[in-house]
Amino acid sequence: MTFNRRQFLAFLGAGAGAAAVSNLVRFPFAREATVAHAATLPFPQLLGTMPLMTDEIEGDKAQISAYSNFTVIDDLTLPEGYTYDTIAAWGDKVGDSRFGYNNDYLSYVETGPDEGFLTINFEYISGDTWVASYPQVIGGSLPIAEVQAALEASEGETDAYSLPDDDPLKQQIMAIAKEALTDLGVGVISIKRNKQGRWERTFSDADRRITGISGLDNPARLLKATGPGTAVFTKSNKQGYDDGFGDKIVGTFQNCAGGTTPWGTALSAEENFQSQVPEPVMADGSSFDPSGKNFSIASDMNGSGSVMGLAGNKYGWMVEVDPADPDDYGTKHTWLGRFRHEAVAVRAETGKPLAVYSGCDRRGGHLYKFVSTNEVKSPTDKANSGLMADGTLYAAKFNADGTGEWIALAPDTPVNPVRPSEVFGSEDNPHVILPLRPEGGTVEVTSDADIDAFAAQYATLGELYEGSDIEKQGAILIDTHYAANAAGATTTARPEDTDLDANGNLFVAFTSGSPGGDGGPSKAVFSKDGEPWEYGWIFKLTEASSDPAAMQFTWEKFAVGGEPAEGGLGFANPDNLEFDRSGNLWMVTDMSTSRHNKAVPAGRVDEEGEVISQSSLRGLFGNNSIWYMPTSGDRAGEAFLFAFGPMESEMTGPFVTADNRTMFLAAQHPGERNGIRQDMASEVREFEMRTTSGKAFMQTREVPLGSNWPSKQANDPPRPAVVAVRRINNDPLVVVT
Repeated sequence: MTFNRRQFLAFLGAGAGAAAVSNLVRFPFAREATVAHAATLPFPQLLGTMPLMTDEIEGDKAQISAYSNFTVIDDLTLPEGYTYDTIAAWGDKVGDSRFGYNNDYLSYVETGPDEGFLTINFEYISGDTWVASYPQVIGGSLPIAEVQAALEASEGETDAYSLPDDDPLKQQIMAIAKEALTDLGVGVISIKRNKQGRWERTFSDADRRITGISGLDNPARLLKATGPGTAVFTKSNKQGYDDGFGDKIVGTFQNCAGGTTPWGTALSAEENFQSQVPEPVMADGSSFDPSGKNFSIASDMNGSGSVMGLAGNKYGWMVEVDPADPDDYGTKHTWLGRFRHEAVAVRAETGKPLAVYSGCDRRGGHLYKFVSTNEVKSPTDKANSGLMADGTLYAAKFNADGTGEWIALAPDTPVNPVRPSEVFGSEDNPHVILPLRPEGGTVEVTSDADIDAFAAQYATLGELYEGSDIEKQGAILIDTHYAANAAGATTTARPEDTDLDANGNLFVAFTSGSPGGDGGPSKAVFSKDGEPWEYGWIFKLTEASSDPAAMQFTWEKFAVGGEPAEGGLGFANPDNLEFDRSGNLWMVTDMSTSRHNKAVPAGRVDEEGEVISQSSLRGLFGNNSIWYMPTSGDRAGEAFLFAFGPMESEMTGPFVTADNRTMFLAAQHPGERNGIRQDMASEVREFEMRTTSGKAFMQTREVPLGSNWPSKQANDPPRPAVVAVRRINNDPLVVVT
């Protein structure tokens, strides 16, 4: 779905008066439009890899001239007049540990004018680049070569958990796994803006790391848990594995997106936990044995959690941390569900239940909402954390007519799975994954008839799980994704972020509409012209009567990714979202690193004559990027390219300060594919591009090989880092004149 300007303004509830209140910088070029109006631009133009409607470059000839050549830069590339301060990078000291790897979501909580706490997520290890850079960045060495040689006979992986503790190979793997898990989790650092306007660290006593192994050797650093999941953690006679820690939890890892609560805490989402520990659980919600997850260096140190004997059912949660409390190492709220969390948005209104929205970032994942039993007394009261200990978790069902409802994930909820024929399937293999009973784990269902048989065998979710009433509820929450599949929640297009506007409307970044091994999105909702759409969308959801506890909602497609010639806005794979205090939407993209700047030959066909897939066409979009989308004024509904990230990186975060003068960003996995850029190497590639009207032309693009960011010095290792983006003159990011 695409929007013209009039449709978009109607969608926002804007009108003729919206243009009158816009005070943005005037742009000198004429626009291609059917009606004359005064064009505006929010910041100096930054030309990207492809022609955009917002470039104001009129006509095919001018666009081809402007875009026939492009040079990719290994840097955070910003518009003229902007700069960034590097605040911290992988390996820097944080408390008694270090700044972790692949920093993701950023939460900034002010403690005074121009100072506060920055809470940072550390998601995963980019194995090859981490290994190559570790000696120079961290110092010392790891027994990588020895372990790799030992694993050659077993195809590069092994059940390290089951090896005897005195086995030299296990001891070597343990040394690697501890270092990898140390680089995951959450970090808290104190920062301030100095008199020159630059952001810098202040190294307070509250600075600390919560790693993947916090609490393993120091019980004071074990994480806590709330909600029904704890009934499963503490029950005796479990069907599966028991780690012996009861309702306490060792560490947190694979921390991706997150959010900041109105009461000043940070929420950190454990996403791809299945990389470290087994995801499937038994019918009583207990874990599979750690031996079910092998350790592998080649797969980004996957299985490190199982090496340590960690229980799989204790990961995949939303973690709350109070950055101001140096003794707080996090609480996992089980009422928010266990799944591949990415995204969280908190709606706290006086006199109403607390609502917490989140998404499961897998192909065919669901959108969720938790509603508290009790009401919010004051949105800024830290007692609101306790509201997440009691309530109900719901999964979204989207209807094709733009309506939807929330399905409770409770023992008495009817079993009514989505049919495979209703979802897109990878390689013509549509399927839905359901709980496997009585064995535990899951089963892939490929036929509608088998779905009918499953529904005939199990009437309610409670029949799929075992234990007392509270234990069954806990088991459902531990198995959230598969329980939601069984209940008939809509399979979606990888919801990678959720954010709320000032009116309580929920915006959701659905990053990719392609199906895969985990499943696929609903054909009725997540398609473009009846087909899968890799480039993604941003949706807007409005609760009935704007009530956070409503059981019905309406939805619309707010923005669509893809090339302008195909009806897109010029970006691919929208990810993290952020509203600034003026109501403008900022967005970063998350294209797979393997697709960055991938050449696209003439005719867009490969050497075998096959049409290039949408996935491979993402090479057209260059590096991952940052976008600005006004929601009012005379440019409402348009998408402006604000920045490109360094080579082979993903720009994450973002967080805009209350004064709109700073955007904190995290550059994740620079150099992930080609590692350390050697001697400033680059190569030239060719791309068949399209003008905004669809005319084909060839672009010559120079592409660096690997990265040296953030030092930008030849042969320096790339380091994930957090930066503060600002105007050089310290005016607001978008100047009001």
